[in-house]
Amino acid sequence: MGTTADQQTSTAEGVCPPWVLRDYAVLADGERGALVDPEGRIVWMCAPRWHSDAVFSALVGGSGHFGVSPGDRWHVWGGYYEDGTLIRVSRWVTTDSVVECRDALAMPASPDRLVLLRRMRVERGEARLRISLDPRPGFGRERVADPRLDGGVWSAGAGGLRLRLVGARHASWDPEDGLRGEVRLRKGEEHDLALEIATGADGPPPDPGRLWEETERAWRAAVPDCSALAAPRDARHAYAVLYGLTSSAGGMVAAATTSLPERANTGRSYDYRFAWVRDQSYAGLAVAAHGPHELLDSAVRFTTERVLADGDGMRPAYTVDGGPVPGERDLPLPGYPGGSDRLGNHAAAQFQLDAFGEALQLFAAAAHHDRLTPDGERAVRVAVDAVERHWQRPDAGLWELENRWWTQSRLAVVCGLRRVAEVLPGASGRRCAGLADAIDAETRRRCLRPDGRWRRAPDDDGAEAALLTPLARGCPPPDDPSSRATVRYVDERLAEDGYLYRFDHPGMPLGEAEGAFLLCGFTMALATDRLGDRSTALRWFERTRTACGPAGLFAEEYDVRQRQLRGNLPQAFVHALLLECAVRLADASVLPA
Repeated sequence: MGTTADQQTSTAEGVCPPWVLRDYAVLADGERGALVDPEGRIVWMCAPRWHSDAVFSALVGGSGHFGVSPGDRWHVWGGYYEDGTLIRVSRWVTTDSVVECRDALAMPASPDRLVLLRRMRVERGEARLRISLDPRPGFGRERVADPRLDGGVWSAGAGGLRLRLVGARHASWDPEDGLRGEVRLRKGEEHDLALEIATGADGPPPDPGRLWEETERAWRAAVPDCSALAAPRDARHAYAVLYGLTSSAGGMVAAATTSLPERANTGRSYDYRFAWVRDQSYAGLAVAAHGPHELLDSAVRFTTERVLADGDGMRPAYTVDGGPVPGERDLPLPGYPGGSDRLGNHAAAQFQLDAFGEALQLFAAAAHHDRLTPDGERAVRVAVDAVERHWQRPDAGLWELENRWWTQSRLAVVCGLRRVAEVLPGASGRRCAGLADAIDAETRRRCLRPDGRWRRAPDDDGAEAALLTPLARGCPPPDDPSSRATVRYVDERLAEDGYLYRFDHPGMPLGEAEGAFLLCGFTMALATDRLGDRSTALRWFERTRTACGPAGLFAEEYDVRQRQLRGNLPQAFVHALLLECAVRLADASVLPA
């Protein structure tokens, strides 16, 4: 719990000051997401879809929010997710009351219509709650036009969006500040708000009671039982995050936000509201480790469509419905402190060889569950052809850096080829195995040091945590001397205080140039488990999963010294690797497949 007088004063004035990233919670329904701050204000949401302009952009220095906050400024805050869902309950304790606000994006979701549900309830005493709604489409550029109250429902429009609000009939709408109102509740009383934002035609106003029932039912059906896994509650939460970030079109965004800085004032602020083929494959592989759940099918469908549509020209990232990622541009906003507002992502135009390897691993995992469709089988052949033609070509690699002959990219495609060789019959399987052997031999010739460990690239002997990713998948196999030597070197050079960094930054100590990279900590857990060291694997797993905020959400990086999250939130591939670790490390009988 926490609070400050300045933050609460700003709340009363309608301003939304930033909080540290660990203090935010996320709502998501697959088509878009929202961030909620500790004072009950939704300060970030794009509509109608992930990559649309923001309607609430206070998080990055714009305008627009939707607040439900206790009227008593003297309070402390807390909250929790209902188990196995992204239904978030904010909780405030005042001098004489305990108040909760239950929030969710209604499900099942539609790409052209969202409903944001907010249910206030007093658990003890009596309370006054403030309601504030200031929608500003276009990242704050536009105000709603002609707000009107009809039959207890507020309606307005702006930026091609239609808005309706149920549950605020006694509020008033100011042209400058938006809607303002109050609700007074006694112990046990509830009050519902439902905000609809849509691009389609009007239908009946949202019915909060029915929508809550449908949302609860949808989450119960979506998230599998993880009780047999290591850290079962965290595993369920990780699955819920992945589900919430995955569109009905199959694409899973890398994160719900844009421009949350990885390091203050360094220019490392990126837009992650798009679907990376690599991240999608990581999520599918994690889900496949547990069972043939819906998210495996979504990952296979989206990846199949991208491979078949673009072949050799498959891009690293797309919009969730398979469209092109726009080029980068800046917004004239202050940005989250230490960052700069940026839309679009230049990495979508890169060539990243390892994405083909990860896609092949995904297809093979689906085939093991008998979930690879005929289109998926065609995509395997197209991806193998692309690898055969381009594996010698320099690429940007996992970290999306300059084009080089990255070792990890070659090992990723070797792993993918060997996995599909196990499931393809006859000549097709033999072809994949032969190609894998050829790439492996050349990679060993160029990138394996005489002392037995892998280089980052033929001209770079530095420690590289990206190499743990293929090792975690069994490539090279655990009995290959290079596996143990590489894991040991990465641990010696890139580990500190139980966390793992990506690579050395010459002349700078670990933690100075960037935070610990949480994907790497979880892959180290998987890699050491592959080597048969379960106790060390569990230590890596337990340490890395502490690097989250009170809401149990992980960003890309973790500032170990300050115990703070860095980068966009929530980072999908970190939750995916947590889930896979929870499966692989469940007990001594669970062995890597």
